[in-house]
Amino acid sequence: MTVEANTTEQTLAETTPEDVEALLEAARYNDLDDVISLASAGVSLDSKDSEGRTALHMAAANGHLTIVEYLISKSVDINAANEEKNTPLHWACLNGHIEVVKRLILAGANVSMLNSHDRTPIDEAVSRGRMDIIDAMNAAVAEVELSGVAVS
Repeated sequence: MTVEANTTEQTLAETTPEDVEALLEAARYNDLDDVISLASAGVSLDSKDSEGRTALHMAAANGHLTIVEYLISKSVDINAANEEKNTPLHWACLNGHIEVVKRLILAGANVSMLNSHDRTPIDEAVSRGRMDIIDAMNAAVAEVELSGVAVS
């Protein structure tokens, strides 16, 4: 346990705002190699920038499924909220990224979290008239429920 604690302390001490910016930029521009490289260098994949955004927010907002899947596989906080309490699922819904929406829900994203405007991810899809997103969310929630996992 001591080794684990030291590793965590080292990671926290080594992660600079520049590292976080590089991680979020890599996720935003679909650069999986850079995301992996930064993680290997000790940058926490759950790092947040000054606005509370994570790499998962950036990948989800831009529809980068490969990076979303990688981050999920590394057990990032799937329900991380930014300053406006938006989760990656809020952003994926708002921007119409069907496959990302499905993947986030299947990985356990909370579909009923409210942002600072008291809107759920589905409310964001409705605000843009994205029936395809609503259909995808309903299908993914049904799939999760049929597998016996409770959806919040």
